[in-house]
Amino acid sequence: MKDTRGLDGGWRLASEASHQGGIGTLTLSDALESGKRMGIQRSWAYSGAERRTVQLAHSMPWALRSSMNGNGRTVLVTGAAGLVGTHTCRALAANGWRVRALVRNRGKAEARLAGLPVEFAIADLRDADAIATAVRGAAAIVHLAAIAIERPGQRYETVNTEATVALLAAARAAEVTRFVQMSQNGASSASPHRFLRSKGLAEDAVRASGLAWTSLRPSVIVGAEDEFVNVLARLVRLSPVIYPLPGGGTTRFQPVAVGDVAAVVSACLERDDTIGHAYSLGGPEPLTLRTITERVLAAMGEHRILLGVPVAALRPLVALAQLALPHPPVTTGLLALLASDNVTPDNALLPEFGITPTPFTPATLAYLRDISARGALRSIFTRA
Repeated sequence: MKDTRGLDGGWRLASEASHQGGIGTLTLSDALESGKRMGIQRSWAYSGAERRTVQLAHSMPWALRSSMNGNGRTVLVTGAAGLVGTHTCRALAANGWRVRALVRNRGKAEARLAGLPVEFAIADLRDADAIATAVRGAAAIVHLAAIAIERPGQRYETVNTEATVALLAAARAAEVTRFVQMSQNGASSASPHRFLRSKGLAEDAVRASGLAWTSLRPSVIVGAEDEFVNVLARLVRLSPVIYPLPGGGTTRFQPVAVGDVAAVVSACLERDDTIGHAYSLGGPEPLTLRTITERVLAAMGEHRILLGVPVAALRPLVALAQLALPHPPVTTGLLALLASDNVTPDNALLPEFGITPTPFTPATLAYLRDISARGALRSIFTRA
């Protein structure tokens, strides 16, 4: 249920290089050589331990909340405006932490974190000087920023791996010792998939950093603004009769609620016994892509003919869409990941953190009914 593998290496040299030259100058080969939404809803938006924490916190004035576990200490949260970031910031603030939200777009972040007493640090993780300023004075760092789909100017190696190496260097320079990283189930530096390899290299760097680290390895994270279930729902709106299932929909996932993941992040910062461990996080049961799609359809009140299509037949269509669309719903890289299951047999949610995984049911996915065909089209033709 927890992974305590260690890694020897010289990531400090890579970190020093990133600190001196800026993250943009640090290549993956350099690193390898040196290292070897708002309101309480009864849905996936809040769940389990996070719902109880938020309900308690909302009943208390902010002046009193500083006496809770965070004790007013500052925690830097990267990727704070993302799906996991918004829920994590909420959980940490409710638990007495002073949250410093590292974001690139202040307007978007202010909308998503509205009502929370957060301090904004506007910076790109590739800007070493800005990151050095952002980490100063923090007692802990929660590193959530990552990409699953590449965009122009954003590559897996740069955003997922090199940015982590540089952030670790900045943490050491500022004497920030506590570091919680959001890794990925299946992440490995030996993975043939670039996304999983970039996350695996980042996790290796964290393990070898000398900091008091914890890594979290979730299966697919689901919530009202995720890029998994919501993508399936948008495709439902755009597929009025037949819905194609890659590979027949046999790949298995273990969807985990974003609220449950945020509660684990908060718990890790309060528990010293999580230091030096990696935890797998998943929902209550493994589900095939076909079953997931059936539950999405039920939540939306829709019916479609589910037609299995070989991945090889879909690949050229996905490649074409990837070239033509500003914001494609899927890429050839993500399509390739369907060759392997994404399940967590050593799920740590209940045994390690006492959190009963939120079920993945039509009732907890009711928010998908709000997705329209117009909104689905806008999502793929609007550049992120």
